[in-house]
Amino acid sequence: MEIVRVLFVCMGNICRSPTAEAVFRAQVEQAALGKKIQIDSAGTHDYHIGDPPDMRAQRAALRRGYDMRTLRGRQVGAEDFGRFDYVLAMDCANLEVLQRLRPHDTKSHLGLFLEFARHHEAREVPDPYYGGMDGFERVLDMVEDAAEGLLEHIRTTRL
Repeated sequence: MEIVRVLFVCMGNICRSPTAEAVFRAQVEQAALGKKIQIDSAGTHDYHIGDPPDMRAQRAALRRGYDMRTLRGRQVGAEDFGRFDYVLAMDCANLEVLQRLRPHDTKSHLGLFLEFARHHEAREVPDPYYGGMDGFERVLDMVEDAAEGLLEHIRTTRL
């Protein structure tokens, strides 16, 4: 049985990427594909290693049924490109960091998470950290959309 591994990446791994991890995990579990798809998240910077997701992100997610309490921040490393089939950045700045970090011989898909969105034309998931709660809600809307598209893509191309 092939296992598909997905890594979501933002800057600090406390807002956007753990939100994507929690949302995608819930969709994967609902589709009964938890044994076929493994999910993780990381940050390009070491600001929040070991920290839980931002409390505002957790509250917004919990209102929609996503529990992020057990997630902890970690920093992405070059070895992740060998471990994951998909390495998906939340924005272009973090994608650039990942492109520099990526080993030349890797076969993993590296791109923007919103490539898989069906109803959002934006290319980047905006960082809600310095804004209000509406930013976290907007992130959830975008992430739910892209997660649905990613799941469908994996189902049709990999499973």
